[in-house]
This record gives sequence, C-alpha cells and structure tokens, in this order.
Amino acid sequence: MTGLADTRGDLAADCGRCVGLCCVVPAFSASADFAVDKPAGTPCLHLLADSRCGVHDQLRERGFPGCVVFDCLGAGQRVTQDVFGGADWRDDPARASAMAVVFPVMRQLTELLWHLREARTLVGPGPLRAEVEQRLAGVEALAAGSADELAALDAGAHRRVVGDLLGRVSEAARRDVPGRARDRRDADLMGAPLRGADLHGASLRGAYLIGADLRGADLRRTDLLGADLRAADLRGADLAGAFFLTQPQLTAAVGDDTTGVPAALSRPARWAPPPAGRRR
Repeated sequence: MTGLADTRGDLAADCGRCVGLCCVVPAFSASADFAVDKPAGTPCLHLLADSRCGVHDQLRERGFPGCVVFDCLGAGQRVTQDVFGGADWRDDPARASAMAVVFPVMRQLTELLWHLREARTLVGPGPLRAEVEQRLAGVEALAAGSADELAALDAGAHRRVVGDLLGRVSEAARRDVPGRARDRRDADLMGAPLRGADLHGASLRGAYLIGADLRGADLRRTDLLGADLRAADLRGADLAGAFFLTQPQLTAAVGDDTTGVPAALSRPARWAPPPAGRRR
C-alpha cells in the first residue's frame, strides 16, 4: 500500500539536480540563523563552483542553522531541470534573473502540493475530497508551467485559496476527536510553559511556538500548518497524526528518541535515534 511519504517522493530536495538556487536567490541578514548578510541574488560565500556547499557538514557550527532547516521541497530541481532544461544561472545573467523570479514561486507551489497531498488522505469520498483533488490537479498544472507563466503567477492568491481549503479539511478531520483541545490559531506562545499540555486535536495553525516547552505534550491530530517551532522543545511529545507538518518545522525543533514523529516524516538526524526495537 502506498503511503503519504511515497506520494511526496518528487517533493524531496535533490541538490545534485539543482544549481544551488537556495544559496543564491534568497536574501538573509546576520542573525541567530545566519552568520552573515547576503543580498538577494548574490551567491553565498560558501557556494562552490559545482553548486555544493563548502561547509555543509559544519553549518550549525559556522552559524548557519537557517540553512540546515531550509527545504525547497523539490523546487530547486524543478526550476533547474524542468523549467530551464538543466541550464546554469552562471552562464547567462538574464537566465540568472529569470531563475531568481521563478524559484520562490515554485517553492510556494511545492509547499502547496505537499499539503494538498496530505489533505487528500484526511477526508473520505465526498464533495470536500473532490475539491481537494481538483485543487491538487490545478496546482500540479501550475507547477508545470513555463518560466514566463510562473513569473506572472500570483502565488499568494493561490496560497490563500488553498489555505482556506486546508482549514476546512482540518476541521473535518479533527471533528471527531473526543474532548478536543481548544484552538490556538495564530497564538503567541513563544517560550510558553506547555510541558505535558493536552493539545490533542487543537489547531495551532500559524502559532508562534519559538522556544516553547512542549515536553511530553499531546499533539496528536493537531493542525500545525505554518506553526513556528524553532527551538521548541518536543522531547517526549507525541505528534502522531499531526496535520500539515513539514520536515523543516520538525528539523527546527528540539527532540529526542521519545518524540513521536508522524509516519510520513523523518526523525531529524541531530535528534537522538530511537533505541532498537522501540519506534513510535
């Protein structure tokens, strides 16, 4: 039987088929996430001529944790291979400018595909499922567009439409959670003491959970779409069946061998691995 992780195979970053777009296109400022300032469209000082990162195995130690948690969800290779036919931005300034416009649009589309493919698994046959399938097909078609079509696309408008749909899917999927915890959508919970909290079935969509203490918290079937989990302590927390969680969100958090991770995601390598014979 095909699982959700299998249906997302094309949404995994394949850096060997990209030309380092995530190291060139975005801007970042010196902060806790990045050690230096980098203007948009300027190659990172650590980007090598073959598009590899020269400090990839030392990113955290060098002050680049923001790079560790970034994931293009396959946008890089789609832009490089599908839109520009394997061309390199280094060979043509006009192409470099076009790639810089298309890459962030594609990144938004691959994120929508990530969530829509999950939404398809959360609701049974009926009008809502049909709407998800229709929207998914539409976003797939957009992602297959030309450079000019992608550059002209209002990705934000599509995000709003899909966001509304995902909200309705989330509500339908959480409706039968007994004793469902109250929703805290967009709540400011930075550093909040939520150790052992019962958040089963709640919506934490867009919540600011930076540095929150969520040790041992019940996050089963919780909507975590867009929740900021940077440095959130998830040791011993149970995220089984959590909705709309991405790998970057998980990687940005703190966890250990007792953290329950959704089946479709991978336990971050820097977390302690689960003991043999004890997987959640």
